[in-house]
Amino acid sequence: MGLKSTLSVFFAQWATHKRDKWANNPVYAVENDFKQLISKGRNTAFGHDHNFDNIETYEDFKSHVPIRDYEGLKPYIERIIAGEKDVLWPGIPLYLCKTSGTTSGSKYIPLTKDSMPNHIGSARDALLSYINGSGKSSFVDGKMIFLQGSPVLDNKRKVPTGRLSGIVANYVPAYLQKNRMPTWETNCIDDWETKVDKIVEETINEDMRLISGIPSWVQMYFERLRDASGGKKIMEIFPNFSLFVYGGVNYEPYRQRFEDLIGKRIPAVELYPASEGFIAYQDSQKEKGLLLVLNSGIFYEFIKTEEFHNDNPERYSLKDVELDVNYVLIINNNAGLWGYNIGDTIKFVSKNPYRIVVTGRIKHFISAFGEHVIGKEVEEALQAAIKQHGGQVIEFTVAPEVDPPDAELPYHEWFIEFAQPLEDIEAFAASLDSALQKQNTYYFDLLQGNILQRLKISRLQKDAFNNYMRSIGKLGGQNKVPRLSNDRKIADGLTPYILKN
Repeated sequence: MGLKSTLSVFFAQWATHKRDKWANNPVYAVENDFKQLISKGRNTAFGHDHNFDNIETYEDFKSHVPIRDYEGLKPYIERIIAGEKDVLWPGIPLYLCKTSGTTSGSKYIPLTKDSMPNHIGSARDALLSYINGSGKSSFVDGKMIFLQGSPVLDNKRKVPTGRLSGIVANYVPAYLQKNRMPTWETNCIDDWETKVDKIVEETINEDMRLISGIPSWVQMYFERLRDASGGKKIMEIFPNFSLFVYGGVNYEPYRQRFEDLIGKRIPAVELYPASEGFIAYQDSQKEKGLLLVLNSGIFYEFIKTEEFHNDNPERYSLKDVELDVNYVLIINNNAGLWGYNIGDTIKFVSKNPYRIVVTGRIKHFISAFGEHVIGKEVEEALQAAIKQHGGQVIEFTVAPEVDPPDAELPYHEWFIEFAQPLEDIEAFAASLDSALQKQNTYYFDLLQGNILQRLKISRLQKDAFNNYMRSIGKLGGQNKVPRLSNDRKIADGLTPYILKN
């Protein structure tokens, strides 16, 4: 064991003890965050506009601060972009994090001096929790790679602008800089495929031990490593590879493909970072769910998904949530986001401590017929079909076919790119449909009532999703293909890649 890994064990013990203080005292942590946020928010334009001087309790807060999405907060963001200070949070943000919006085009999320520790510290604590819980720290002595966006910032505005992963890359501590891959120059390459090829070139002969990124793009990296090495498994290329860190999407649909490419099952740590804040991370290899990050400048609110589109939905604080209920996640934080809907839906699987699973996006669902199928349901149905029939899924998405030809009943169309052809695609589809019916009773009722027919699978050509993402200028980085759409926009883009037989 090297010096870094030895020291990391003691650092992990300290960090875990510190984490347990707030995890075991969540009410105090939440109330403390709330008081500090309101105190600082009073001296801002937003605070003046929303009578923060009259806010003492959460009930007061709900009566003064409505729920907003990015469009609702955009007038304040535009004032920040113009260089105005004390708009949403005291002073001027350190950065504006640029991210893609589904309805707003590019979004610019403020990151402040007060909010940056949430992003940096939570990522660090996730790794330290793994070290403390597993006793394994040797990955610290080897090379680590973080597949991410370019760290180059746009300084044309008064506030520097960049992608979250690129901004965070500027905060890698000095003691890890020598371990970190790829080189700064390679990380700055904008074209994703050129960048991955260069990363392969730089890392193929290195002692890679930790690999991190969105699963779909790490999969591309693994496949190109395999091709460059003449077909070797990743464990043959990197025999000391011992930890995979990921976020952004559910890993389970990719797991079988990853294990085939790697040559064995590798321990994994899931993160839940967002531009708006680092929400949660996997703190245990034994317990289900991700530990909700508290005592970090975020006050959370929750709205039940079935009530979200009501005129005045009930808003719950952390102490009032229930287990196994789908909630829309609302945050208030020390970057100046107030009553902000980040678009994700979550479910609590534990309240001691508070652990969550991400169940989807409030805008990514299928409810063309009232079924309201969500991401968690299609992912678990797919896993059930794979368990029964085998098969490796590269990527998939689902869309409704509302008006099929020849007077057919409508159906859900699954666009799936398989690693290898299946022996019996119809049997796979039948099992997939049966599993989805068990996940969603509304879907079951629609099939029983002959409103819908059984789902259909459209098998896609090799690299179909990569080619589609390239065609819309979103290949690589933090971009992800939505699992679900309530329209045919993505489906129409994938149709040219459907296999003919």
